[in-house]
Amino acid sequence: MIPEKIDRLLLRTQKPARYCGGEPGSVVKAKEQVDLRIAFCFPDLYEVGMSHLGMKILYGLLNSEEGTWCERVFAPDVDFQQLMEENGVKLYGLESFDPLDQFDMVDFTLQYEMCYTTILNMLRLGGVPVRTADRGNGWEYPLVIGGGPCACNPEPIADFFDLFVLGEGEEAVLELNALYRACRREGTDRREFLRRAAQLEGVYVPAFYQVAYEEDGQVKEVTPLEGAPAVVKKRIIRDMDKVYYPDSFVVPFVDIVHDRAMTEVLRGCIRGCRFCQAGYIYRPLREKNPDLISEQAHTLCRSTGYNEVSLTSLSTSDHSGLEQLMEGMLSWTDGERVNISLPSLRVDNFSPKLLEMVQKVRKSGLTFAPEAGSQRLRDAINKNVTEDEVMNTCRMAFEGGYTAVKLYFMMGLPTETMEDITAIITLAQKAVDLYYSLPTRQKGKAVNVTVSVACFVPKPFTPFQFEPQDSLESFKEKQRHLVHSVTSRKIRVNYHDAITSRLEAVLARGDRRLCQVVEEVWRQGGNLEGWETHFDAARWQQAMDKFGLDMDFYACRRRDYEEKMPWDHLDYGITKEFLARENRKAHESVAIPNCRERCAGCGANKLVGGVCF
Repeated sequence: MIPEKIDRLLLRTQKPARYCGGEPGSVVKAKEQVDLRIAFCFPDLYEVGMSHLGMKILYGLLNSEEGTWCERVFAPDVDFQQLMEENGVKLYGLESFDPLDQFDMVDFTLQYEMCYTTILNMLRLGGVPVRTADRGNGWEYPLVIGGGPCACNPEPIADFFDLFVLGEGEEAVLELNALYRACRREGTDRREFLRRAAQLEGVYVPAFYQVAYEEDGQVKEVTPLEGAPAVVKKRIIRDMDKVYYPDSFVVPFVDIVHDRAMTEVLRGCIRGCRFCQAGYIYRPLREKNPDLISEQAHTLCRSTGYNEVSLTSLSTSDHSGLEQLMEGMLSWTDGERVNISLPSLRVDNFSPKLLEMVQKVRKSGLTFAPEAGSQRLRDAINKNVTEDEVMNTCRMAFEGGYTAVKLYFMMGLPTETMEDITAIITLAQKAVDLYYSLPTRQKGKAVNVTVSVACFVPKPFTPFQFEPQDSLESFKEKQRHLVHSVTSRKIRVNYHDAITSRLEAVLARGDRRLCQVVEEVWRQGGNLEGWETHFDAARWQQAMDKFGLDMDFYACRRRDYEEKMPWDHLDYGITKEFLARENRKAHESVAIPNCRERCAGCGANKLVGGVCF
């Protein structure tokens, strides 16, 4: 039942369905029957957060545990936030409408660096002090916990979190729940809980690590305190066939970004693209059984009523049993009129048989990611895709009746030249010319090739963590050159804002001194900065200047292989020696085979009991 005070506000907001709860599949429990309440917070708007698969998995897992009640919390848009503040309403969970400060744990998923100020805003709106040091040593405030990909370098937000879970959370969160219950039974204080939590594999308590800096601003050393381990190793799920997966999702009342059922087909990646953080921090590759994937997808479609299911992973077409999986799923999707979405396709293993299967369930544009226009640069980033493979894939698509293709690229990659920028449009033009050369093309229909270009951001735990990011002037010059290289109306170009990418690089490779910058930007109005309409670069520059910090120091500086990185005390299974070795190969434009063809010795296989060479 929606409290009357909140109900009145819903009538005055643009999208009340974001804030009213009660959706099919949501879990409501009796408060007197639970002893642990968790607020799972997504630091973005409802439509974005409700599309996130990790939230769906952990929401189902935590609510399946007896005595635990997990609720969803999303960032309010500015109109509803104003109404909340004017009427004394704190940010609340969608299931109980209780404010954040009444929960035992407040868990944030960290998907994107530009959401950091939104985290602080959500804590304040929920009545929780933003800094760990201000929450005391008792239990009057909830524990604030972070996890997700950005937790691989949480230093720029370390002062705001009691602990982080590194890696995959399904097992770790249940261990934390058990520890919390034990500590409350024993009457221990908050500090003692954190001491014990720091001994759990994958749990990082930043308060137990002291950071010292060199005179030039580089990290000198990170010293563990109070018995915390010197290095914190990420958690990993070894057997994907045995890990929890929900049999139902919360079905929203409004359209969300990815409004469909989703089933996970694998974790990790075999490719080793040198720019891709996810491809390294989720290693090694672990596949699900095709029959299990089909069964889970079928169950979800039946329980939610969705008529589309997405086969989700970093590279779905790398599943060794994909054709078997597709054949199994088509046995029920055809009859039940369910579409299958394949969001992660590779041009080097996109077969005619796979195209035929995709055509049965989807007939829109296809998306592929060459990442670089020239072969030299594709070798440098270890993309392992040739121009012939790109053209053959486009040929298959065009001959199969497709008239739209989207090609993803990056700009500002290490060793890139202006010739590489020109090569992006050259490749797109070759796709246009190929379409019109085919006698089998659809007569009377024009081709459309969309070129989407992102700005390269160097990320931790990649071979490019050592690389400088391009200057803003260089990005702008390359973007102008890209647009001027287009000579066909059949090619459409989109590119990302360079200044946002600059801040992303600062926060991705930043150290703990940036906590004060994040807090200052938030206090000056920073919130929902993943959205262009809310982002203000001047706020960030002013905050950096206030604390005597330099964006170029974090974003545009080449880092030595021997330099102590802010995240070197966190272990994601990938050795720093391997990353340095791969970086050298990038500068020689030398590609290496994928993991199935030959082990590169990254170290990650040890996480699942295997051997690394």
